[in-house]
Amino acid sequence: MFSRAMKPLLAVAVLGLLTLPVSAQESLDELQEQAIKAAAKAVAPSVVQIETSGGADVIAAGPRGGIIRKASGPTTGVVVGADGYVISSAFNFANKPSSIVIRVPGHKEGYVAEVVATDKTRMLTLLKVKGTLETALVVPVAAPKKDIKIGITAIALGRTLDPGVEKAPSLTVGIVSALGRIWGKAMQTDAKISPSNYGGPLIDIQGRVLGILIPASPQAEDETAGLEWYDSGIGFAVPLEDINAVLPRLRTGKDLTRGLLGVTFQGNDQFGAAPVIASISPDSTASKSDIKVGDILTEIDGKPVNNQAQVKHALGAKYDGEKVSVKVLRGKETKTFDNLVMGGSLAAFGQAILGILPMRDDPELGVEVRFVYPKGPADAAGIKEGDRIMKIGSATGAGPLQAFSGRDHLATLLSNVPPGTKVKVEVVRADGKKTETLELTLGEVPAKGEVDEVVGKLPEKASKEKAQEARKTAPGMPPFLAPEKKEKGEQGLLARKTAAGTHDYWVYVPRNYDPKISYALVVWLHPVGKGKEKDITEDFLDDWISYCRDHNIIMACPASANPTGWLAGESDVILEVVRDVMSKYTVDKRRVVVHGMGVGGQMAFYMGFHHRDVFRGVAVTGAALTTNAKDKVANQPLAFFLHAGAKDPLAPAIAESKTKLIDLKYPVAYKVDPLAGNQYMDEKALDELVRWIDSLDRE
Repeated sequence: MFSRAMKPLLAVAVLGLLTLPVSAQESLDELQEQAIKAAAKAVAPSVVQIETSGGADVIAAGPRGGIIRKASGPTTGVVVGADGYVISSAFNFANKPSSIVIRVPGHKEGYVAEVVATDKTRMLTLLKVKGTLETALVVPVAAPKKDIKIGITAIALGRTLDPGVEKAPSLTVGIVSALGRIWGKAMQTDAKISPSNYGGPLIDIQGRVLGILIPASPQAEDETAGLEWYDSGIGFAVPLEDINAVLPRLRTGKDLTRGLLGVTFQGNDQFGAAPVIASISPDSTASKSDIKVGDILTEIDGKPVNNQAQVKHALGAKYDGEKVSVKVLRGKETKTFDNLVMGGSLAAFGQAILGILPMRDDPELGVEVRFVYPKGPADAAGIKEGDRIMKIGSATGAGPLQAFSGRDHLATLLSNVPPGTKVKVEVVRADGKKTETLELTLGEVPAKGEVDEVVGKLPEKASKEKAQEARKTAPGMPPFLAPEKKEKGEQGLLARKTAAGTHDYWVYVPRNYDPKISYALVVWLHPVGKGKEKDITEDFLDDWISYCRDHNIIMACPASANPTGWLAGESDVILEVVRDVMSKYTVDKRRVVVHGMGVGGQMAFYMGFHHRDVFRGVAVTGAALTTNAKDKVANQPLAFFLHAGAKDPLAPAIAESKTKLIDLKYPVAYKVDPLAGNQYMDEKALDELVRWIDSLDRE
């Protein structure tokens, strides 16, 4: 509510505008300017300045200079409780500052504050002033959501550009350009939004707060998501009415997380594909109901959904613990599930494995075993190289064993089964004369709390060389898409430009390339100052040419257009390069790796987490994890290879990155060169990296 002193001030300002005659000297623009200033003045007592100190210097890979550094100046917040509560963008605290001071207009001294809780789906942080307030803080009026319309005037305020908290806040003006953005969580505005006013209010011409300004993205949910929109004319604000609705929960000190149903969908076309459930996460809301793989979501909370995007929009604004009702189509029958309680972050569990490497490019039913991991589940059960696993199923006797066709089909069956599950497998021995049913307990990679060890020498024969032949199927199996026929194509070092002509890139295809073999694809992201043709084609690729020839690897090397490092906005360029290579050559989608050094390594982390539908491996050297590690996705496994020089100043941060990833149950290979500093890998490390790439499709 406005204070009694503010109400007559605002009324006089508005009344003056209604009765003021328009003269030749006073234009409509001048009237609008007065109204905007009056609105900003009305809400100014509720706009606070926040100073932080301590914490990490580097926050994340981002759009300016390849990394985001801790801000050197103050940030902005908005009062939401007269007793000292302030809301701000979680971005302002992404570096985990050790000290927070809030300066309030009309108060002589700043107040030490502490973080109470964070809304991790809308990326807002609630702060609380510690100690005694001089006077109660002024809480602004929230504009009702029913009054927020597309086209109304929107004014973005901030308190970061001027050290004087008693002065008027900075402002930019635009309109509300869209509603229900970021999957129903935010409104969009074309008022200029930047880190200078994140956490500040977006207000209307009456001085009511429409929402709190945040960086946001439909693809990501961490504190720095959305910075790619910086200075683009697109900004976002979370409605204050929605924030006020969850303030009681935030005040308890408990972080709020997105509500999850616990399902993934078939295909990546979120606007064109029907929401057919491809997998169900263990211990999720869906797994505790009777929802099944293959069901098609048709309705959420009484509203029809026809594609994956509509599902995201219907569920995106919900929190952990909230209820949802859904309908699914199972065959010709509609099933209704009412009042399902949505879960929070899904329990992390490691990748369940049989402990084998499959033979590639094999169109026959089942999987031929190329390699058996010593002391793994398959080894313990007596499975040998050359054996063919034909069927798999529960060891509890729940239903018959299921036939499958190829390693990818097997991987899908294993993706939602936690390690430790007992299974039975039907195995045809290598000589083809004997079929056995064996029982084993699925293993985990990596083992709990341990580094994923790179195996030693692997069998040279890795492919049946039939990548362009159609897969065989058994009765009852869904049909598989026929592989796209690829020509021989160009070999050697190929210089290319992106379609827009903005970026150069180079592709190295080994001279012995054979389209009947699936090749690994390694995308190299260079460090700062190493994006010139000579840096890539001579200094870098020289180390890789023999590996490409001997291990069936294609290299793609895009160059950043930014001299100070990779930009998050250049992710589309990297993806364009990947698509170009995959359209012309036979690429194994299970072994597409993004590899980088320094800032290129930070960009590799970013690409891995934000485009895991493309990349299955992230290999970095001399780079630490500075973006938020995202939770695992069951049917999109992601593995990491971290390399550090012991004398590199970043070595401790790289070791910490390893721990964070292992805690989230990601497979992490971690290698330290005791004699190296900040430099590229030596031959020994490259040998291990190549073997790691060769084993990414393990089962």
